[in-house]
Amino acid sequence: MDKEIKSGRQVPRAKALVACVLCLLLGAAVATAGLYATMGREGLAVLQAQRLIEEKFVGDYDETANRETALKAMVDSLGDRWSYYLTPEAYQRMVDARRNSYVGIGVTVSRDVKDGLMIQAVNSGSPAKEAGLKTGEIIRGINGVQITEENKEDCLASIKGPEGTLVSLEIEGVDGVFRTVELACQTIRGITAAWEMTEEQVGLITIQNFYSGTADLVAQGVEELTAQGARALVLDVRNNPGGYVNELVRILDLLLPEGDIFISRSYNGREKVYTSDAACVELPLAVLVNGNSYSAAEFLAAQLRESAGAVVAGTATCGKGYSQRLYKLCDGSAIGLSTARYFTGGGASLIGVGVEPEPAIELTEEDQVRLLRGELPREEDSQLQAAIGALSLEE
Repeated sequence: MDKEIKSGRQVPRAKALVACVLCLLLGAAVATAGLYATMGREGLAVLQAQRLIEEKFVGDYDETANRETALKAMVDSLGDRWSYYLTPEAYQRMVDARRNSYVGIGVTVSRDVKDGLMIQAVNSGSPAKEAGLKTGEIIRGINGVQITEENKEDCLASIKGPEGTLVSLEIEGVDGVFRTVELACQTIRGITAAWEMTEEQVGLITIQNFYSGTADLVAQGVEELTAQGARALVLDVRNNPGGYVNELVRILDLLLPEGDIFISRSYNGREKVYTSDAACVELPLAVLVNGNSYSAAEFLAAQLRESAGAVVAGTATCGKGYSQRLYKLCDGSAIGLSTARYFTGGGASLIGVGVEPEPAIELTEEDQVRLLRGELPREEDSQLQAAIGALSLEE
Protein backbone atom coordinates (compact mmCIF):
# COMPACT_ATOMS: atom_id res chain seq x y z
CA MET A 1 0.00 0.00 0.00
CA ASP A 2 1.05 3.56 -0.50
CA LYS A 3 2.51 5.48 2.39
CA GLU A 4 2.09 9.17 3.16
CA ILE A 5 5.41 11.00 2.99
CA LYS A 6 5.73 13.53 5.79
CA SER A 7 9.31 14.60 5.39
CA GLY A 8 10.73 17.61 3.47
CA ARG A 9 8.39 20.13 1.70
CA GLN A 10 5.83 17.59 0.46
CA VAL A 11 2.19 18.05 1.58
CA PRO A 12 0.26 15.10 3.08
CA ARG A 13 -2.38 13.75 0.66
CA ALA A 14 -5.28 14.43 3.00
CA LYS A 15 -4.30 18.05 3.41
CA ALA A 16 -3.74 18.40 -0.34
CA LEU A 17 -7.23 17.02 -1.02
CA VAL A 18 -8.79 19.40 1.50
CA ALA A 19 -6.94 22.31 -0.10
CA CYS A 20 -8.20 21.35 -3.56
CA VAL A 21 -11.78 21.10 -2.34
CA LEU A 22 -11.50 24.47 -0.63
CA CYS A 23 -10.11 26.01 -3.83
CA LEU A 24 -12.98 24.58 -5.86
CA LEU A 25 -15.53 25.81 -3.35
CA LEU A 26 -13.89 29.22 -3.22
CA GLY A 27 -13.83 29.36 -7.04
CA ALA A 28 -17.50 28.39 -7.20
CA ALA A 29 -18.35 30.98 -4.59
CA VAL A 30 -16.48 33.68 -6.49
CA ALA A 31 -18.12 32.62 -9.76
CA THR A 32 -21.57 32.61 -8.14
CA ALA A 33 -20.94 36.02 -6.61
CA GLY A 34 -19.83 37.31 -9.99
CA LEU A 35 -22.94 35.95 -11.68
CA TYR A 36 -25.13 37.39 -8.93
CA ALA A 37 -23.50 40.80 -9.28
CA THR A 38 -23.97 40.68 -13.05
CA MET A 39 -27.38 39.03 -13.36
CA GLY A 40 -29.04 39.53 -9.98
CA ARG A 41 -31.38 37.09 -8.28
CA GLU A 42 -33.82 37.06 -11.19
CA GLY A 43 -31.11 36.30 -13.75
CA LEU A 44 -29.81 33.39 -11.69
CA ALA A 45 -33.38 32.12 -11.41
CA VAL A 46 -33.57 31.89 -15.21
CA LEU A 47 -30.38 29.81 -15.32
CA GLN A 48 -31.64 27.70 -12.43
CA ALA A 49 -34.92 26.99 -14.22
CA GLN A 50 -33.10 25.96 -17.39
CA ARG A 51 -30.80 23.66 -15.42
CA LEU A 52 -33.76 22.04 -13.64
CA ILE A 53 -35.52 21.41 -16.95
CA GLU A 54 -32.39 19.83 -18.39
CA GLU A 55 -31.81 17.60 -15.37
CA LYS A 56 -35.25 16.82 -13.92
CA PHE A 57 -37.94 17.04 -16.63
CA VAL A 58 -39.31 13.55 -17.27
CA GLY A 59 -40.78 14.13 -20.73
CA ASP A 60 -39.28 14.62 -24.15
CA TYR A 61 -38.73 18.13 -25.45
CA ASP A 62 -36.78 20.02 -28.09
CA GLU A 63 -33.88 21.73 -26.32
CA THR A 64 -33.27 24.17 -29.18
CA ALA A 65 -36.94 25.15 -29.42
CA ASN A 66 -37.09 25.54 -25.65
CA ARG A 67 -34.10 27.87 -25.60
CA GLU A 68 -35.23 29.91 -28.61
CA THR A 69 -38.74 30.31 -27.20
CA ALA A 70 -37.30 31.52 -23.89
CA LEU A 71 -35.01 34.06 -25.58
CA LYS A 72 -37.81 35.33 -27.80
CA ALA A 73 -40.10 35.68 -24.80
CA MET A 74 -37.48 37.75 -22.97
CA VAL A 75 -37.30 40.22 -25.83
CA ASP A 76 -41.06 40.23 -26.47
CA SER A 77 -41.71 41.01 -22.79
CA LEU A 78 -40.00 44.40 -23.28
CA GLY A 79 -43.14 45.56 -25.06
CA ASP A 80 -41.00 47.24 -27.74
CA ARG A 81 -42.18 46.45 -31.25
CA TRP A 82 -38.75 47.36 -32.62
CA SER A 83 -36.67 44.92 -30.53
CA TYR A 84 -36.52 41.34 -31.77
CA TYR A 85 -34.93 37.89 -31.46
CA LEU A 86 -33.39 36.01 -34.41
CA THR A 87 -32.57 32.32 -34.63
CA PRO A 88 -29.08 31.54 -35.97
CA GLU A 89 -30.56 30.90 -39.42
CA ALA A 90 -32.62 34.10 -39.39
CA TYR A 91 -29.62 36.09 -38.17
CA GLN A 92 -27.48 34.87 -41.07
CA ARG A 93 -30.23 35.71 -43.55
CA MET A 94 -30.45 39.22 -42.14
CA VAL A 95 -26.68 39.70 -42.37
CA ASP A 96 -26.77 38.56 -46.00
CA ALA A 97 -29.76 40.76 -46.83
CA ARG A 98 -28.14 43.85 -45.31
CA ARG A 99 -25.16 43.38 -47.57
CA ASN A 100 -27.64 43.77 -50.42
CA SER A 101 -25.98 40.71 -51.94
CA TYR A 102 -26.81 37.05 -51.33
CA VAL A 103 -27.21 33.68 -53.05
CA GLY A 104 -30.84 32.79 -53.59
CA ILE A 105 -33.73 33.04 -56.04
CA GLY A 106 -34.41 36.78 -55.78
CA VAL A 107 -37.68 37.21 -53.88
CA THR A 108 -38.71 39.10 -50.77
CA VAL A 109 -41.37 37.26 -48.80
CA SER A 110 -43.74 37.85 -45.92
CA ARG A 111 -44.25 35.20 -43.24
CA ASP A 112 -47.72 36.50 -42.32
CA VAL A 113 -49.58 34.04 -44.56
CA LYS A 114 -50.69 30.83 -42.84
CA ASP A 115 -48.85 27.80 -44.20
CA GLY A 116 -47.14 29.81 -46.88
CA LEU A 117 -44.82 32.66 -47.84
CA MET A 118 -46.29 35.66 -49.65
CA ILE A 119 -44.06 37.10 -52.38
CA GLN A 120 -43.72 40.84 -51.71
CA ALA A 121 -41.10 41.70 -54.32
CA VAL A 122 -39.23 40.02 -57.18
CA ASN A 123 -35.72 41.20 -58.08
CA SER A 124 -35.18 42.28 -61.64
CA GLY A 125 -32.97 39.82 -63.56
CA SER A 126 -33.24 37.17 -60.83
CA PRO A 127 -34.11 33.46 -61.31
CA ALA A 128 -37.53 34.21 -59.77
CA LYS A 129 -38.19 36.97 -62.31
CA GLU A 130 -37.13 34.76 -65.21
CA ALA A 131 -39.36 31.95 -63.90
CA GLY A 132 -42.39 34.27 -63.92
CA LEU A 133 -42.94 34.64 -60.17
CA LYS A 134 -45.01 37.70 -59.28
CA THR A 135 -45.80 39.85 -56.27
CA GLY A 136 -48.87 38.61 -54.43
CA GLU A 137 -48.33 34.94 -55.24
CA ILE A 138 -47.84 32.48 -52.38
CA ILE A 139 -45.13 29.85 -52.05
CA ARG A 140 -46.93 26.82 -50.58
CA GLY A 141 -44.16 24.22 -50.84
CA ILE A 142 -40.40 23.99 -51.39
CA ASN A 143 -38.65 20.89 -52.74
CA GLY A 144 -41.69 18.75 -52.09
CA VAL A 145 -42.13 19.94 -48.48
CA GLN A 146 -45.39 21.70 -47.69
CA ILE A 147 -44.83 24.91 -45.72
CA THR A 148 -46.27 25.05 -42.21
CA GLU A 149 -46.03 27.52 -39.35
CA GLU A 150 -43.43 25.27 -37.74
CA ASN A 151 -41.08 24.77 -40.69
CA LYS A 152 -41.11 28.19 -42.40
CA GLU A 153 -37.58 29.08 -41.34
CA ASP A 154 -36.19 25.74 -42.51
CA CYS A 155 -38.00 26.10 -45.83
CA LEU A 156 -36.59 29.60 -46.31
CA ALA A 157 -33.09 28.32 -45.61
CA SER A 158 -33.48 25.77 -48.41
CA ILE A 159 -33.77 28.49 -51.08
CA LYS A 160 -30.58 30.24 -50.03
CA GLY A 161 -27.55 28.90 -51.90
CA PRO A 162 -25.07 27.60 -52.61
CA GLU A 163 -25.00 28.92 -56.15
CA GLY A 164 -26.48 26.49 -58.66
CA THR A 165 -28.68 24.74 -56.09
CA LEU A 166 -31.88 23.56 -57.80
CA VAL A 167 -35.13 24.58 -56.11
CA SER A 168 -38.66 23.39 -56.82
CA LEU A 169 -41.48 25.67 -55.67
CA GLU A 170 -45.20 25.00 -55.41
CA ILE A 171 -46.81 28.34 -56.22
CA GLU A 172 -50.37 29.47 -55.60
CA GLY A 173 -51.14 32.21 -58.12
CA VAL A 174 -53.22 35.28 -57.35
CA ASP A 175 -56.06 33.50 -59.17
CA GLY A 176 -55.81 30.53 -56.81
CA VAL A 177 -54.34 28.19 -59.44
CA PHE A 178 -51.36 26.08 -58.34
CA ARG A 179 -48.27 25.41 -60.44
CA THR A 180 -44.76 24.04 -59.93
CA VAL A 181 -41.76 26.22 -60.75
CA GLU A 182 -38.17 24.99 -60.94
CA LEU A 183 -35.19 27.34 -60.77
CA ALA A 184 -31.55 27.54 -59.63
CA CYS A 185 -30.04 29.77 -56.95
CA GLN A 186 -27.60 32.44 -58.05
CA THR A 187 -25.89 35.50 -56.60
CA ILE A 188 -28.44 38.28 -56.18
CA ARG A 189 -27.16 41.84 -56.01
CA GLY A 190 -29.95 44.09 -54.91
CA ILE A 191 -30.52 47.33 -56.78
CA THR A 192 -31.52 49.49 -53.84
CA ALA A 193 -31.96 52.75 -55.75
CA ALA A 194 -33.16 53.41 -59.29
CA TRP A 195 -33.89 56.66 -61.11
CA GLU A 196 -35.65 58.05 -64.14
CA MET A 197 -36.81 61.37 -65.57
CA THR A 198 -40.55 62.08 -65.70
CA GLU A 199 -42.34 63.90 -68.50
CA GLU A 200 -42.33 67.01 -66.31
CA GLN A 201 -38.52 66.90 -66.29
CA VAL A 202 -38.55 65.87 -62.62
CA GLY A 203 -35.95 63.37 -61.43
CA LEU A 204 -37.55 60.42 -59.62
CA ILE A 205 -35.29 58.35 -57.35
CA THR A 206 -36.84 55.20 -55.86
CA ILE A 207 -35.03 53.93 -52.76
CA GLN A 208 -35.70 50.32 -51.69
CA ASN A 209 -33.75 50.37 -48.41
CA PHE A 210 -30.88 52.14 -46.65
CA TYR A 211 -28.48 49.23 -46.33
CA SER A 212 -25.00 48.82 -47.80
CA GLY A 213 -24.33 50.71 -51.02
CA THR A 214 -27.54 52.72 -51.15
CA ALA A 215 -25.93 56.13 -50.59
CA ASP A 216 -23.54 55.57 -53.50
CA LEU A 217 -26.41 54.70 -55.82
CA VAL A 218 -28.45 57.74 -54.73
CA ALA A 219 -25.43 59.99 -55.33
CA GLN A 220 -25.05 58.49 -58.81
CA GLY A 221 -28.73 59.06 -59.52
CA VAL A 222 -28.63 62.67 -58.35
CA GLU A 223 -25.56 63.37 -60.48
CA GLU A 224 -27.07 61.85 -63.63
CA LEU A 225 -30.47 63.48 -63.20
CA THR A 226 -29.06 66.94 -62.55
CA ALA A 227 -26.76 66.54 -65.57
CA GLN A 228 -29.88 65.78 -67.63
CA GLY A 229 -31.43 69.06 -66.49
CA ALA A 230 -33.84 67.92 -63.78
CA ARG A 231 -36.01 70.77 -62.52
CA ALA A 232 -36.67 69.04 -59.18
CA LEU A 233 -36.07 65.74 -57.40
CA VAL A 234 -38.64 63.36 -55.94
CA LEU A 235 -37.41 60.61 -53.61
CA ASP A 236 -39.77 57.65 -53.31
CA VAL A 237 -39.40 55.79 -50.00
CA ARG A 238 -42.82 54.14 -49.92
CA ASN A 239 -42.66 50.58 -48.53
CA ASN A 240 -39.04 51.23 -47.51
CA PRO A 241 -38.06 49.41 -44.25
CA GLY A 242 -35.15 51.73 -43.41
CA GLY A 243 -31.56 50.64 -42.80
CA TYR A 244 -28.22 52.01 -41.62
CA VAL A 245 -27.74 55.45 -40.09
CA ASN A 246 -24.49 56.05 -42.01
CA GLU A 247 -26.24 55.48 -45.37
CA LEU A 248 -29.06 57.86 -44.36
CA VAL A 249 -26.68 60.55 -43.14
CA ARG A 250 -24.62 60.41 -46.34
CA ILE A 251 -27.77 60.95 -48.42
CA LEU A 252 -28.93 63.82 -46.22
CA ASP A 253 -25.47 65.42 -46.41
CA LEU A 254 -25.58 65.16 -50.19
CA LEU A 255 -28.95 66.88 -50.45
CA LEU A 256 -28.97 69.42 -47.60
CA PRO A 257 -27.10 72.64 -46.77
CA GLU A 258 -24.91 73.08 -43.71
CA GLY A 259 -26.52 72.21 -40.39
CA ASP A 260 -27.47 69.48 -37.93
CA ILE A 261 -29.26 66.61 -39.67
CA PHE A 262 -29.46 63.72 -37.16
CA ILE A 263 -29.23 63.48 -33.36
CA SER A 264 -28.83 60.20 -31.49
CA ARG A 265 -29.21 59.87 -27.70
CA SER A 266 -28.18 56.45 -26.44
CA TYR A 267 -29.19 54.40 -23.40
CA ASN A 268 -26.17 55.66 -21.44
CA GLY A 269 -27.00 59.33 -22.00
CA ARG A 270 -24.43 59.98 -24.70
CA GLU A 271 -25.48 62.24 -27.54
CA LYS A 272 -24.08 62.26 -31.06
CA VAL A 273 -24.92 64.99 -33.55
CA TYR A 274 -24.46 64.42 -37.29
CA THR A 275 -24.02 67.46 -39.51
CA SER A 276 -24.14 68.34 -43.20
CA ASP A 277 -21.56 70.48 -44.97
CA ALA A 278 -22.39 73.50 -47.13
CA ALA A 279 -22.45 71.61 -50.42
CA CYS A 280 -26.00 70.61 -51.37
CA VAL A 281 -28.45 70.03 -54.18
CA GLU A 282 -30.08 73.32 -55.08
CA LEU A 283 -33.30 71.94 -56.53
CA PRO A 284 -36.85 71.71 -55.16
CA LEU A 285 -37.26 68.41 -53.30
CA ALA A 286 -40.21 66.12 -52.58
CA VAL A 287 -40.55 62.77 -50.79
CA LEU A 288 -43.19 60.07 -51.25
CA VAL A 289 -44.11 58.12 -48.08
CA ASN A 290 -46.75 55.74 -46.76
CA GLY A 291 -47.52 53.67 -43.67
CA ASN A 292 -44.74 51.25 -44.59
CA SER A 293 -42.06 53.94 -44.65
CA TYR A 294 -40.02 52.99 -41.59
CA SER A 295 -37.04 54.30 -39.70
CA ALA A 296 -34.51 55.93 -42.07
CA ALA A 297 -37.18 56.26 -44.76
CA GLU A 298 -39.55 58.43 -42.73
CA PHE A 299 -36.64 60.28 -41.15
CA LEU A 300 -35.41 61.25 -44.61
CA ALA A 301 -38.77 62.87 -45.28
CA ALA A 302 -38.86 64.63 -41.91
CA GLN A 303 -35.35 66.06 -42.22
CA LEU A 304 -35.70 67.15 -45.84
CA ARG A 305 -38.88 68.99 -44.93
CA GLU A 306 -37.28 70.55 -41.85
CA SER A 307 -34.04 71.63 -43.50
CA ALA A 308 -35.06 72.30 -47.10
CA GLY A 309 -38.83 72.75 -47.05
CA ALA A 310 -39.32 69.57 -49.07
CA VAL A 311 -42.81 68.55 -50.11
CA VAL A 312 -43.92 65.31 -48.43
CA ALA A 313 -46.79 63.51 -50.18
CA GLY A 314 -48.61 60.24 -49.54
CA THR A 315 -49.95 58.82 -46.28
CA ALA A 316 -48.74 59.07 -42.66
CA THR A 317 -45.58 57.12 -41.79
CA CYS A 318 -45.27 54.59 -38.98
CA GLY A 319 -43.73 56.76 -36.24
CA LYS A 320 -40.48 55.03 -35.31
CA GLY A 321 -37.91 56.97 -33.30
CA TYR A 322 -35.69 54.26 -31.79
CA SER A 323 -32.52 52.85 -33.31
CA GLN A 324 -31.49 49.23 -32.79
CA ARG A 325 -28.21 47.43 -32.41
CA LEU A 326 -27.89 43.78 -33.34
CA TYR A 327 -26.02 41.65 -30.81
CA LYS A 328 -24.90 38.17 -31.79
CA LEU A 329 -25.23 35.57 -29.03
CA CYS A 330 -22.85 32.70 -28.37
CA ASP A 331 -25.11 30.11 -30.04
CA GLY A 332 -25.23 32.03 -33.32
CA SER A 333 -28.61 33.61 -32.65
CA ALA A 334 -29.00 37.35 -32.06
CA ILE A 335 -31.15 39.98 -30.45
CA GLY A 336 -31.83 43.41 -31.85
CA LEU A 337 -32.37 45.91 -29.05
CA SER A 338 -33.53 49.48 -29.13
CA THR A 339 -30.51 51.24 -27.64
CA ALA A 340 -31.02 54.87 -28.62
CA ARG A 341 -33.63 57.49 -29.49
CA TYR A 342 -33.09 59.68 -32.50
CA PHE A 343 -34.22 63.19 -33.38
CA THR A 344 -34.15 65.51 -36.34
CA GLY A 345 -31.50 68.21 -36.44
CA GLY A 346 -34.05 70.55 -34.90
CA GLY A 347 -34.76 68.15 -32.03
CA ALA A 348 -38.08 66.65 -33.20
CA SER A 349 -38.88 63.01 -32.39
CA LEU A 350 -40.96 60.83 -34.69
CA ILE A 351 -41.98 58.38 -31.94
CA GLY A 352 -45.70 57.72 -32.18
CA VAL A 353 -46.30 60.62 -34.57
CA GLY A 354 -44.37 59.84 -37.74
CA VAL A 355 -44.57 62.24 -40.65
CA GLU A 356 -47.89 63.69 -41.76
CA PRO A 357 -47.80 64.31 -45.52
CA GLU A 358 -49.05 67.47 -47.16
CA PRO A 359 -50.61 66.81 -49.58
CA ALA A 360 -52.11 63.68 -48.01
CA ILE A 361 -53.10 61.30 -50.79
CA GLU A 362 -54.27 57.69 -50.41
CA LEU A 363 -53.82 55.13 -53.16
CA THR A 364 -56.64 52.73 -53.92
CA GLU A 365 -56.09 49.14 -52.82
CA GLU A 366 -55.60 48.15 -56.44
CA ASP A 367 -52.96 50.85 -56.94
CA GLN A 368 -51.18 49.84 -53.73
CA VAL A 369 -50.83 46.32 -55.10
CA ARG A 370 -49.65 47.65 -58.47
CA LEU A 371 -47.11 49.87 -56.68
CA LEU A 372 -45.70 46.86 -54.78
CA ARG A 373 -45.44 44.92 -58.02
CA GLY A 374 -43.77 47.80 -59.81
CA GLU A 375 -46.67 47.93 -62.25
CA LEU A 376 -48.18 51.34 -61.38
CA PRO A 377 -47.64 53.73 -64.32
CA ARG A 378 -46.18 57.09 -63.30
CA GLU A 379 -49.07 59.00 -64.84
CA GLU A 380 -51.55 56.94 -62.76
CA ASP A 381 -49.62 57.28 -59.49
CA SER A 382 -51.77 59.88 -57.71
CA GLN A 383 -49.23 60.35 -54.91
CA LEU A 384 -46.40 61.05 -57.32
CA GLN A 385 -48.55 63.41 -59.37
CA ALA A 386 -49.63 65.26 -56.22
CA ALA A 387 -45.98 65.68 -55.17
CA ILE A 388 -45.00 67.04 -58.59
CA GLY A 389 -47.98 69.37 -58.55
CA ALA A 390 -46.97 70.73 -55.13
CA LEU A 391 -43.41 71.52 -56.24
CA SER A 392 -42.44 75.03 -57.24
CA LEU A 393 -41.13 74.39 -60.74
CA GLU A 394 -39.62 77.09 -62.89
CA GLU A 395 -41.18 77.35 -66.33
